[in-house]
Amino acid sequence: MALELRPNCEFCDKDLPPAATDARICTYECTFCADCVEQRLADVCPNCGGGFAPRPIRPATEWRPGLSVAQRPPSTVRRSLNYGLADIQALSLRLRDIPPEQR
Repeated sequence: MALELRPNCEFCDKDLPPAATDARICTYECTFCADCVEQRLADVCPNCGGGFAPRPIRPATEWRPGLSVAQRPPSTVRRSLNYGLADIQALSLRLRDIPPEQR
């Protein structure tokens, strides 16, 4: 099963195309831009409380049959947060000093 490759930052709605090097994901594929992760979220996913990793880049070239961005296209469904800013800030403050692997 391939990653969903969501098309936007769920916080600021910035476009994050499949080759975006500033896309970050949590273990549940919640997707945010690096700026929001670093400046607004303190490396705390506002949905699950986990940390983030750079989203892998899906190959544009089909080096193996059926495995490329053309054969397994990214999602077109834009996502947004289900939580308010105050709730997001409170969770980030509560968890930001706990390393993701200990949350």
